[in-house]
Amino acid sequence: MTKKGILGKKVGMTQLFTDQGELIPVTVIQATPNVVMQLKTKENDGYEAVQLGFEDRREILTNKPQQGHAKKADTKPKHYVREFRGVNMDDYQVGAEVKVDTFTSGDVVDVTGVTKGHGFQGNIKRFGQARGPETHGSRYHRIPGSMGSIINRVFKGKMLPGRMGGNQVTTQNLVIVKVDVENNLLMIRGNVPGANKSLVKIQTTVKGIKGQKNVGAIIADEAPEAEAAK
Repeated sequence: MTKKGILGKKVGMTQLFTDQGELIPVTVIQATPNVVMQLKTKENDGYEAVQLGFEDRREILTNKPQQGHAKKADTKPKHYVREFRGVNMDDYQVGAEVKVDTFTSGDVVDVTGVTKGHGFQGNIKRFGQARGPETHGSRYHRIPGSMGSIINRVFKGKMLPGRMGGNQVTTQNLVIVKVDVENNLLMIRGNVPGANKSLVKIQTTVKGIKGQKNVGAIIADEAPEAEAAK
């Protein structure tokens, strides 16, 4: 199976009805045409990959190496640049565009994004720990609890208050429900990491597409069989 990918921006969430009458939540991804910035080969780089760029960036905000890199692809500097491995290198050319029609309805993908940042949070919100009693003289309310067992040190991995969110996360095996070529939109079943307007990376799932229709339950060609059964 040939892998493929595209970069986009998370717009928000909505709902769609399937041909079977099922109401499903979908995330809308706006993926305006990406530009192939570079083709990496084993001879020059030690591995094969396609580098895509998304969303123009003002030249005043880019340095000379970034400007020169974009000039080789005959395009403007890009705000979001990522690589995709395992793709068919013959399908890409430097400077060419990659659009949403590279995917079709029913494709299973992995979506990578940066989660929402929540700032400094306590251990209850950050890790979902239980709180202590609030009465009878208890002083254990929302504090982390014991810092160490017997020995005078804190063990590695202790769940303590700290910075929450802002991590790169990949959600796997999400199904593309609809591809809107005219508006450059991808509608993906379920939620994806990140806040609205955040940048995301969409690529063919690394775990294969075994049981693709069972995952989605949205494929239109199952509708006639359901009607015939009635």
